[in-house]
Amino acid sequence: QAQLVESGGGLVQPGGSLTISCATSGFTFNYYALGWFRQAPGQEREGVSFKTSNAKVYYADSVKGRFTISSDYATNTMYLHMMNLKPEDTGIYYCAKGPAYNKYDVYDQSEYDLWGQGTQVTVSE
Repeated sequence: QAQLVESGGGLVQPGGSLTISCATSGFTFNYYALGWFRQAPGQEREGVSFKTSNAKVYYADSVKGRFTISSDYATNTMYLHMMNLKPEDTGIYYCAKGPAYNKYDVYDQSEYDLWGQGTQVTVSE
């Protein structure tokens, strides 16, 4: 059974760093796209960072230069390394499994068929 499990969230001060993880199982890790999304209180879920099945990486403008996505193919785990965090980065962070094909809108959430339960990231003094 395919599964995504996020971990590593927590409370961090503005300007700080945090790395969150998405452990995957039940599907071939490098065959599918994976994405990170987040949802702030009272707001819609938004895309943050994406890795397509052919390993192209994309970032939302709001996190470009501060967030980095990486993958460990030995453990089938995807990471989101976040630095210079801002209060507006606060939210629940979700990882999601996307398609095996490459031509699609990475921000289109209907392209993702499996979601994790999320991990809370809070940026505050």
